[in-house]
Amino acid sequence: MLIDFIVQRTYHELTVLAELLPRKTDMERKIEIYNFSARTRQLFVRLLALVKWANSASKVDKSARIMAFLDKQSLLFVETADMLARMARETLVQARLPNFHIPAAVEVLTTGTYGRLPACIREKIVPPDPITNTEKKQTLLRLNQVIQHRLVTGNLQPQMRNLKIERGRVTFHVEHEFDVSLTVMGDGSNIPWRLLDIEILVEDKETGDGKPLVHSLQIQYIHQVIQARLVDNPNPLSEVYNCLHYFCQSLQLEVLYSQTLRLIRDRLDDHVHVDEYIPGKCLTVSYWRELTSKDPRSELGYRLTVQVDTHDPARPLSVNHVPSLGNKENEIADRAIRSELLSMERLLVHTIYVRTRSKLTEIKQELQTMLKDVECNLQGSPAILSVAVLQPCLRAEQLLITVDTHSGMLQCHVPQYDPPLMQELHGALNGEHSRLPGLISELRYWITQRRCEKTLQHLPATPHERLPLLHHPDHPLTKLSRHRMYIQLHRHPSVILVVEFKEKESSPCEVECSFYMAVVKHCSIEDNPNDDSIETEFPKVFLKLLTLIEFDTFVVTHGPYTAVDEQESHCSGIDVNSAVDKLGLKRKAGSRQDSVARRSKHPAYFIPELAHVVAMCDERLPFVTLAQELTKREIYHQGVQVEANATCLVLKLVQLPPPTPAIGQSEAWQSLLKRLLSVAVRVQGKGVTKTWMLEYVFFSSPLSSTHPKEQGMRRPVYFHYDMGPAESASKVVDSLLNDWAQIVHLYTIVQDLAEYIASDKYNLSNMVSIKSYNYSKLLLGYGPERGATVTIQWSTTDRAFRMVFGSSNITLNAHSLMREQLEAHLNEHLNLAQIVHLLHETYEPLVSISKLPTLPQLGVHNSRPQVPVQTFTIIPQSVTLLRLAYQGMYCLEIRLRGGGLVSLRDGAYSRFDRSNVVDGFTPTQGLKAFLSKYVDESAVFRRRSQSEDDNPPSPIPMDMDSGSGFLGHHRGPQSPAQQRESGLRFHPPLTPPSGSNPHTPASPLMSMNQTNTHTSFGSSPATSFNLASPPSLPPNINPSPIPMLPHPSPGSGLVANSPLNPLHVPSPVGLMSNSSPGPSSNLPGHSPVSSFMQTGHTDGSPFPSSQSMTSPAASNWPGSPSVPRPSPARPGQSPGGHPALHSPQADHKIGSHLSRVLPQRSWAGAVPTLLTHEALELLCCPSAHPQGLPGPELAPIERFLGCVYMRRQLQRFIQTESHLTAIPSTEPGVVHFKVDTLQCRVGLNPQHLQSLHIKVTPLPEAKDQWTTEELQIIEKFFDTRAAAPPYKPNSLCGFGCMLNVPYNVLKDFVQIMRLELIPGLAQQQGLKWSVQWALRIPPSATPIVPTGMAAVIVCRSKILFFLQITRIGVQYANNMDPPSLVLPIVYDVSTNLTQLAEKRDPGPASAITAASHQLKRYAEFSLNMNECSLFPAVRDLLANLVLPSEPQIQPQQNFTNSQVAQSPAPGGVTPTQQIQSPAMQMHSPMPGGPVSNQQVPNQAGYPVGMSMGMMGPQ
Repeated sequence: MLIDFIVQRTYHELTVLAELLPRKTDMERKIEIYNFSARTRQLFVRLLALVKWANSASKVDKSARIMAFLDKQSLLFVETADMLARMARETLVQARLPNFHIPAAVEVLTTGTYGRLPACIREKIVPPDPITNTEKKQTLLRLNQVIQHRLVTGNLQPQMRNLKIERGRVTFHVEHEFDVSLTVMGDGSNIPWRLLDIEILVEDKETGDGKPLVHSLQIQYIHQVIQARLVDNPNPLSEVYNCLHYFCQSLQLEVLYSQTLRLIRDRLDDHVHVDEYIPGKCLTVSYWRELTSKDPRSELGYRLTVQVDTHDPARPLSVNHVPSLGNKENEIADRAIRSELLSMERLLVHTIYVRTRSKLTEIKQELQTMLKDVECNLQGSPAILSVAVLQPCLRAEQLLITVDTHSGMLQCHVPQYDPPLMQELHGALNGEHSRLPGLISELRYWITQRRCEKTLQHLPATPHERLPLLHHPDHPLTKLSRHRMYIQLHRHPSVILVVEFKEKESSPCEVECSFYMAVVKHCSIEDNPNDDSIETEFPKVFLKLLTLIEFDTFVVTHGPYTAVDEQESHCSGIDVNSAVDKLGLKRKAGSRQDSVARRSKHPAYFIPELAHVVAMCDERLPFVTLAQELTKREIYHQGVQVEANATCLVLKLVQLPPPTPAIGQSEAWQSLLKRLLSVAVRVQGKGVTKTWMLEYVFFSSPLSSTHPKEQGMRRPVYFHYDMGPAESASKVVDSLLNDWAQIVHLYTIVQDLAEYIASDKYNLSNMVSIKSYNYSKLLLGYGPERGATVTIQWSTTDRAFRMVFGSSNITLNAHSLMREQLEAHLNEHLNLAQIVHLLHETYEPLVSISKLPTLPQLGVHNSRPQVPVQTFTIIPQSVTLLRLAYQGMYCLEIRLRGGGLVSLRDGAYSRFDRSNVVDGFTPTQGLKAFLSKYVDESAVFRRRSQSEDDNPPSPIPMDMDSGSGFLGHHRGPQSPAQQRESGLRFHPPLTPPSGSNPHTPASPLMSMNQTNTHTSFGSSPATSFNLASPPSLPPNINPSPIPMLPHPSPGSGLVANSPLNPLHVPSPVGLMSNSSPGPSSNLPGHSPVSSFMQTGHTDGSPFPSSQSMTSPAASNWPGSPSVPRPSPARPGQSPGGHPALHSPQADHKIGSHLSRVLPQRSWAGAVPTLLTHEALELLCCPSAHPQGLPGPELAPIERFLGCVYMRRQLQRFIQTESHLTAIPSTEPGVVHFKVDTLQCRVGLNPQHLQSLHIKVTPLPEAKDQWTTEELQIIEKFFDTRAAAPPYKPNSLCGFGCMLNVPYNVLKDFVQIMRLELIPGLAQQQGLKWSVQWALRIPPSATPIVPTGMAAVIVCRSKILFFLQITRIGVQYANNMDPPSLVLPIVYDVSTNLTQLAEKRDPGPASAITAASHQLKRYAEFSLNMNECSLFPAVRDLLANLVLPSEPQIQPQQNFTNSQVAQSPAPGGVTPTQQIQSPAMQMHSPMPGGPVSNQQVPNQAGYPVGMSMGMMGPQ
């Protein structure tokens, strides 16, 4: 309230100011506004103070109540003390007790009474004793006898004979009028009757609400009047009856009158009228007043009169009717009046019911006279006359005639419908009855039309009474009856079914149906009726009637297997019960034999003939339309037929055309026609889901499949087509022909395949299994346990064969990579045998290739680490050739050859000129040397010898095309070891496609088109030619040394054309012992003949080193000039790099055994290398590192390419960064660079070429500054962290930036690396945290540098690097991972200060904040300012950092602060620590200190807590 007052006051003042201020000056306005603001402010300040005080007012009130309570209690204590003192001093001094009333006490206590009270009290208060029950009973019995004597001796009327004497009184009961009780006051005859009680029995339960009609004062008055008349009356009892009877009859008439008035007022209005009411005498009520005014026959009207009997007033009320009713009806009306429920409404209802029934009986007799065979039934209350206008007729369809109870007029209606004829029928019933037969006939037709609508409500048709039809005036349609229905079929808009209705002459209550089919066309009113080709653009809302066809009702309803009317079949002599028994239907026991025939199959409203005709049109019209379309296409058929046992309609085709004229002349077409047994078209489904089902039935199959449903001789093939409107018939026929073409095309190639499989010569049954062949598609299983599948079918849209590859397990079929190439091959050659051979020969290598990862990786681009780059991209070129791109930079070209061999080459080089590099790819350095480690010479020789045994050398002179082909040979003596055809090792088809030129570059499948003859494999390998090979060099075959070494030693390492052969070109590196880690004849997994097999290949050198031999360019390409090439033999080149890196004894010779070292040339990888499928599986299958280095399992080819990629990125990094100085070197594949005090050499491991290693040596001027252990830590960190998978170039960038720091800082860096590489040191030194170096920015790091960039940044005098620390030594509950933090540490070289890089805007306290405070605390209390504070600060952080959320438990080890502080100086290590440190056992992978990796503890996998994700381990 106070706030409201303040607000109202402020608002009032503002209003006043708004009105007054405009009249004042500017200064006055400012003064007024200031005064108002100050005044209002002070007011609200007071309100604020009051509100604040009110918050604590409850406490003040509570304290006040406590104080008041204490004061009151203290006052009570004082008053009590005062009162006690006053009693002791004044009152009790004079107090005395009276004498005790001992006699009275003794009397009360002993006797319980007190008898000494005065007697007057008893006389005036205590009543006298009542008479006993026995005296009462005797008195009442005597009084009953007196009353009985008086009644016997007196005059008693008959209406008062219903009496009862009990308890000294007599009670007279007059039914529905009154009860009266009398008695006498003595036994004298002159003593008058005493009236005791009167009860009026007249009730009004409708209008009286159950209350008594007579008031108690009225009854008391009647009591007094009657009692007065009983004195000195000679006939007192008659006087009592007359008075009460007259009163009750008057009361009854008054009740009826009031009820009538209430009915008129509430419900009946003017339909009932009170004509006369004389109280106590009569009541006259008239009804059906409307009928009285309209019906001239009822002149007197309809009335009833309730009156008192004038002859005998003692009788009850009577009812008189005008016009009079029969005696029986009058008695019923009298009972309605004299019943216990006095109701005028009941009297009217009964009277009207009697009148209604009488009137409807007259109408019934009249209708039965007018109409023939019309069934009428009168029943119900109110009475209703039911007229069955149809036969049969539902109760809801009957015409019901009744009388309106209010007006008395006749009414009619049909319960189920609202016919428009009801008004006319109503007028005819109440007027001219002669119009009734015609109106009932129209109603019969109207109900029949509604039955048609109900019959068709679930059928695809819509009935109409009228349609906008256009036809000539004399058209046959005009001659039909006007009672007809037009039915439009939903699926056939051009067809209308016309149903004509007629009444049977013998039975007018039955309606016959005649059916006509009209063919219409949509048109507009402006169309030319004489020329159909001329059409206008107006909306076509009219239907032009073209033809009208009349159906024979009996024929359309009694077709094959059709019986619409069961009763007709029964009457015609068919035993229905026997038919039911034959169908196997169940019948109830004891049923009569004629029950089946008599029981109606359909409800009365259902017209089975109409439903059957509509269904027949709907079923047959699509077949007719389809048959017309087939005839138009010259496809012969047998017409629409009914299938056996009335299952469905069928359209059988007699002949189908060939897809092409060429196929129509082939043997496969004739064979297919012989196998084709039948072609049938049916309809499947119901309602809107109908479809065409085309069934081909073939005899057996040319291929036997393993499918369980394809084992019988009958082979059905099903096709489904959507059933649309009639216009879509052409599309259905097109789809039918397309599917037929699919069957024909597939059968053409399947028949050839069946011939190949039947021949044992080609061994196709062992390569593939036919899982399914259903004439529409072919499913083949191949591979191990036939787990891979291919589905071959003809595509009608593409007009070519399509292949879908799958597998029986969840793995993806590897041939999905080559799907387009295999489809092109199949569509070109149409030979499934070749496809089977291709699938069989290429499955294993493709499975191996598909194991390579193809997921994109982040961090591949050093400048854009957020850009994803796909790891491996498989690019198929042909069915036997594909390219494998690694990170979009390197490319391998893989050719799938036969005999379990594949050839690999560097895809960055052109196939035609090895000196040219393909755009977009970079040559892979060292690829040849890497692949040569997987060459199994024994397997290659074994497969080659088997091939040459099967295919002897051709006698064709070698001068023709002997040098052509991917594996061409030099001119000269030929050897079986040199005979090797390219491509796959399987027989070409007997009928290969003609016209293919193997020398044409456009042919992608040269290996499949080697010969045009029918000889298997070609009689000479010289005929094989493939442009996929470089034209300048035979890749794998050189002049055979077999003539010179007929029986070479298994351990011989002399190769005739190798640069290592001392007989050809002396090389300083050519004499190496077998202990070299490079390729050797004693490598595990190679047979002793492997070195001999290498004599036939020039995998390492694209040119023969012997100048006396013929130039390969002159013999490889027919007709091409020889290209002089310099000798590739260069001193000091080997796949493993410098010999000093491998063994100190590299210059020693052991006998004549020489190791085969391939020269490293930039284009050596362009020469294909033959590998077996097993070797390719080893290359592509993920496996652990050969030396057990930590990291995920990767494929060897991925590790190799990753190392080559990292080495190339390192070279680019050295070239772009000024702090790294490159050192020129002639060693291929080795990167030399130096920093301030160190010289580094980075190269691949020469033994397996799957890891990148660094050899760090101090410069001569800084030789004494570095220890061996520190150098080994740097090398080990590079091997396991910087150059480890996943291969991200920014890791090398971070490592290079790490080396670009001052000498003392790098020393501290090495100490941190030492803690990371040897996790046990953290526990030995009592550190609470383990440390890991982040060479790239992890995602969880502080957003200072973008994620994925190099994590070591040197900017002027400051160095930013990232460390990830993980809590150790504390066990967390619920197996929670220990906390891990990524700390951005900044070291300032100029100030020797180590701190965390923090954001400028301080955030909430976190673990990073705690680490920052720890480093700042160390910087404040550090003592030694001369040494580098980097590692001591980090060590102090690892030893003393405690997070606020850590559980308070004791550490596992107890170290003193002095022990933690004692750490070796950055430059040296104490002898004790050097002995105990596991870092002494670390080694470089280079031959400087070969130590087994197993001696390094805790070196398995990535460290715990290392951030993983798309960026890989950081």
